[in-house]
Order: sequence, then C-alpha cells, then structure tokens
Amino acid sequence: MGEDQTMAQFNSILVANRGEIALRVMRTARAMGIKCIAVYTEADAQSPHVDFADQAICIGEGPVGDSYLDAAKVLAAAKETGAQAVHPGYGFLSENSEFAAACAEAGLTFIGPSAEAIALMGNKAAAKRRMIEAGVPCVPGYEGADQSPVVLQAEAAKIGYPVMIKAAAGGGGRGMRLVTSEIDFEAALELAKSEALSAFGSEEMILEKAVMRPRHVEIQVFADASGHTIHLGERDCSVQRRHQKVVEEAPCPVMTPDLRAEMGAAAVEAARAINYLGAGTVEFLLDESGAFYFLEMNTRLQVEHPVTEMVTGLDLVALQIRTARGQALGVAQDDVTLKGHAIEVRLYAEDPGQGFLPQSGQIHHWQPATGAGIRVDAGIASGQEVSAFYDPMLAKLIAHGASRSEALERLIAALGDTVIFGPACNRDFLMDVLGHAEFSQGAATTSFIGDHFDPLVPPKITSADLALAATLIYRADQAALAKQAETPAELMGWSSQGALQARMVLEAAGERATVLLRESRDGIQVQVGEVEHLLQQQGDFLRLDGLRMDLRSHLMVGDDLFLATGRRLMKVTRQRAGAGAGAAAGGGETRAPMHGNLLELCVRVGDPVEMGTRLAVLEAMKMQHEILAEVAGTVREVAVTAPSQVKAGDLLVQIEQAKPTQENKG
Repeated sequence: MGEDQTMAQFNSILVANRGEIALRVMRTARAMGIKCIAVYTEADAQSPHVDFADQAICIGEGPVGDSYLDAAKVLAAAKETGAQAVHPGYGFLSENSEFAAACAEAGLTFIGPSAEAIALMGNKAAAKRRMIEAGVPCVPGYEGADQSPVVLQAEAAKIGYPVMIKAAAGGGGRGMRLVTSEIDFEAALELAKSEALSAFGSEEMILEKAVMRPRHVEIQVFADASGHTIHLGERDCSVQRRHQKVVEEAPCPVMTPDLRAEMGAAAVEAARAINYLGAGTVEFLLDESGAFYFLEMNTRLQVEHPVTEMVTGLDLVALQIRTARGQALGVAQDDVTLKGHAIEVRLYAEDPGQGFLPQSGQIHHWQPATGAGIRVDAGIASGQEVSAFYDPMLAKLIAHGASRSEALERLIAALGDTVIFGPACNRDFLMDVLGHAEFSQGAATTSFIGDHFDPLVPPKITSADLALAATLIYRADQAALAKQAETPAELMGWSSQGALQARMVLEAAGERATVLLRESRDGIQVQVGEVEHLLQQQGDFLRLDGLRMDLRSHLMVGDDLFLATGRRLMKVTRQRAGAGAGAAAGGGETRAPMHGNLLELCVRVGDPVEMGTRLAVLEAMKMQHEILAEVAGTVREVAVTAPSQVKAGDLLVQIEQAKPTQENKG
C-alpha cells in the first residue's frame, strides 16, 4: 500500500479521555494535521481539553459509569462527529477489549493493540500463564480459576506471607492489598474484591509472593503491523504510595547495559508472544541481586511516557498513530539511544496532612513552572472545578538534564515555581521526596515512602509564616479601605494618636493563633503569641527580620489567603468574630472527608464501636476509603443510606462517646 493511501486511512481522531492526556494526544494529532474531537461531561465543560479540540461533544453529567466508561456513548459520539479513529489515552476504556472490538465493528481505527491482546494481558492470571509459557521470569504465586475464599487463603499459606492480593482485571493499585499475616487475609481479600468489582467489573484475584524492597522497573515496547518489535529502554517507577506511582525516571539509576539488554529482550519477547501492535509497557520487579520478575503488561500509553520521550527524543503518540495507520515503525533497535536523564512527578489534588485524602473544589489560580529542560503536561486551568468524579491527578512535571543530578535540581526548582491555589495538593510532599538523601542518591525502592514518610509529619506552620500571612491580609484590608475612602496610601494605618494596632485570629493547618500588627517607621511590627517579627518592604520584595522572603504568589479569596513560597504552599484563614459557632459537637460526629459514593454502611443504630471500627466505605476519585471510628461508644444515629452520593462534610454517623471508667479517670 502506498504512503498516500496509508495516510488516508484516517484524518480525524476522537480522544476517549479527559484532562492532561486528552490534551497530550490532541497536540500531537493536530501537529500531524489530524482533526481532534473531544468528549466531555457537564462536570468537565470548562476543561482545557474541550477548548483545545476542533470539535467537542457532551456524553454525560459527571459520573464515569455514565460517561467516560460508557462505551456506547463514546461510540455514539464518534458516529455523530464523523470520527475515523479513537485514541483511548490511559485509564477508562483504554484496556477494555470489548471497547476495542466495538470500535473495529463500527469501522473505527482503535489506536492501540488488538482486542485479543488487550483481553489476554488485561487479565493478570491469563497474562502470567502466557508469560510463563514464553519463558519470561515470573513471581511465584496463584492464578487459578478457583476463587473461593477458602482456596485463596490456603494458596496464600502455601506461597508464604507476605503475599500480594491483586485484581486479575485491574491496575493502578486498585484491587490490590499487601497482607503480612494470615489473620489479616480475609478482610484484605474482601476489600480488594469490592474495589476490583467497582473499578473493573470483576472480582477475580491472583496471589503473588511479595518481593520486599524491590525496584519497579518497566520497559517501553513498540511493535508495528509487520511484527517489528523494539524496546525504548526502561523507566524506574519505584517511588509509590499505595501502589500508585509518585515519581518516575529514565533511565533507572542502577541499570547496566547488560541488564537493560536482558530486560529489554524479555519485554520484546512478551510482546511478540501475543502478536502485539503499538505502544505497550512490560512491568518488572527488580531485586537487589539483579533478578527480575514479570508483573504485568499495560496495553496502552503510560502516564509516565514523557520521561521516555525526553531521553529518546521520540514522540510516542506519533508512533502510536503511525503504527495504527499500518505504517512501519521507522525505528530500529540500534537507533534507540538514551540521552541524559529525565524525572517526572505527578501533582495530585490530595492533602498529605490528612492521610492524602483526595480533594475537590475550585482552582483559584494555576501557574505552571517554566525553564530549561522543564515540561508540564496539565489538564487544568484557573477557575476550573476539580471534580470528585475523577482521578485526582492534576498535572505532571518533567525535568530533563544532561545528568540525573541536573534533572533533579531542575525538577525541585520547577516545583518551587509551581503555584496552585484551591484544593490542597501534594507539591510540597513531592519536594520533600525529591530532596531526600536516599532518593537523590538513586537508592529508592518500592518501600521508600513507607520507610520515610509513613506516618507523614506535616511541616509546622511557624510564627514567621503567620507573620507573613497576617501582613498580606492586613495590606489587602488597607488597600480596600484606601480605595473606599480615597485615603492616600501613606496615611493608612495612622491616626492623630499615632500608629493603629490591628488584631486578627488566623487558622492554618488546624491550629489558631492571635496576631497583633502595628505600623512603625521601620515597617510592620507583627506579634505572634510571644514572638515578634518585623516586616519591611524593599522595592518589590518583603523582608522578614532582615531576611528576604521567597514569596512567589498570593491570593485572597474571601477570608482565605493562599500563598506560595519556594518551599511551601499554604492556606491561612482569617477567623471572624463568631466563627465556629454551631460547629460539630465533639468527636462523636463522623463526617464525609470528601465528595464521593458511599458504597457501604457497616454499623447500625445501637451498635457498640471501638476506636478504629470500620463505619463505612466511601468511593472517591477511583479509590475506596475506609471510614473509621475516632472514638469508642455507641452508634446513636446513622444519617445516610448506602449506596448514595455524599458531599464533603455530610454527617454519616453520630457516636455517643463512652464515659470513662473509674479506673481510667486518673
């Protein structure tokens, strides 16, 4: 077939996804002269991917089950818009073999592998059996058809603890639990099955021997329709929290040329064994001895693909489109060279100080970093709402350098330049991770976050932080008053009796402080508790006690002050008179920590509970969260039903606290 005929196969692509990956795909497609069609929900109507597309069509209100996961709606949108091809991105329908088959039946080119390959590798049990047949090293475990709890528990005992319970149809850490002892197996299995059924529509599980403290290393593979298959090197994805990747880099810090060749050959063999087409990733566990074991194959583009693009100079989306058109890959194995080093972090709407609870709400201000070697893949904009319906990832920051140390320095600096005001996010946590000696030395394994950041100790709000915040709030007040009264700025804060004193109560990170401010000829005197500070304006900069403040940005939204320094993002709230009246009465109230779907209520009125008793299970942002009792006592009220949608702050359960016994009254 001639080049022109091949190129004519499709010239329009519907991207069956949202957020940053939808934008990422469309940017390459448009550069190739291809029309871009977006799908969106009412909750995503203001999303940048909608504005970027040549054409956009609404497919639902918000919940993924009625929109992005509804294959019939996506296919109907493709038909209505005249799309000729579908790119699934990652997540949602990207590894749904039935969707891939339905695209083919509808005459649409599915930009990905065959439905058969997706089905095989999408089931961890079947994939592992095929890899064993192909001679690819695999972790010892159980992938049998008998899924009864008794059999699974018996097989876990045979394997030996610790074991991993994994959803056979899953990925991304959902439906996965590490079990260290037999006594915990039943509860972990129940949670894993529930999460897997909700996320993937299947309760099938596999068991694997838990390889402790390994590295998580994956190999990027590509194959064209002729069977030509190559690998593009590896990515180290060891830094994870709850099996969700947090930091990724290429190349792996401990990789050698011989080990790369060996792992690459195994990954290529895995792809050839299933007649693979397009982009895929073969994931391995790499232990300290250099032995590696097959984990799974992701039959799609990975979230972390940018680090591979930055060290190889290849556009992976362009290669996907090329192979989907039936063209030759155009790259031989010997053509693949890795130049420099790239590191990526994922910016999530989550609060590390509250157990990484996902966050939702309006983004008041978004200012991505720029600079040499910096790439930002984002799907957000100022003014946009972060919905509880979707994964909490907001953006990816990637840095490239000639060496690992240069890439790391650039990425830390870029995070310091990144400003997001609105829902809490993990920016500062990422800076702490990257700045840790073990990571900077390239020694982090999959246990890294558990070893060093669990439990996470949030940084304290210092008196200096509060002094800066109080000054910024005070200045905003003075500016507003000056505008209203048309008073010259140099007279604000002064009266015939001299300097005026301002008093305010501030709350930050759950703690309150009273702050006193007074204008002086030297600047603003700020007293926080017993500590005094002096704020001075020098040109465009503020100095605190003589030291220049690294203030990047700040914004007042009502009584909330958002401020960003090079080391911290903070929200400080001014408490008005009477604030807090009518607040929750004691620790017996259990409220929803976020918007979401209440899947299960585990208690009834009259039930006795202890601290840590499971009260409910809430599904939000693609994960299931156990709601636990914070006090001991008796359930007095159950204010909701399950299943149902709840909002952050909704009362779930009221517990009448147990009275202390004579023995523990002290």
